[in-house]
Amino acid sequence: VQLQASGGGLVQAGGSLRLSCAASGSIFSIKLMAWYRQAPGKQREWVASITSGGSTNYADSVKGRFTISRDNAKNTVYLQMNSLKPEDTAAYYCNAVPPQYNWGQGTQVTVSS
Repeated sequence: VQLQASGGGLVQAGGSLRLSCAASGSIFSIKLMAWYRQAPGKQREWVASITSGGSTNYADSVKGRFTISRDNAKNTVYLQMNSLKPEDTAAYYCNAVPPQYNWGQGTQVTVSS
């Protein structure tokens, strides 16, 4: 399975973005999918995850602002990001939990203050 993240961009603080992660193959059998992010000079961190049944979990730093969802029929995972903060600036990636696929290039999110 190849994963391609898209939807990033430059947004002002308080704004919103919706990220998409399209898989080249079926994600139906992937029990746990997640979004991760990596800011410059920092380690990649987990942001949010979703089970094949739709149960979600979030990092404390994004809880209440981000929403993860998945469409198994479209082999796509989404991340709706609201009330964005400058500290959300990072390259965002999707992968399984634990990560088992190539990370790809991710999609850059830049939040200006």
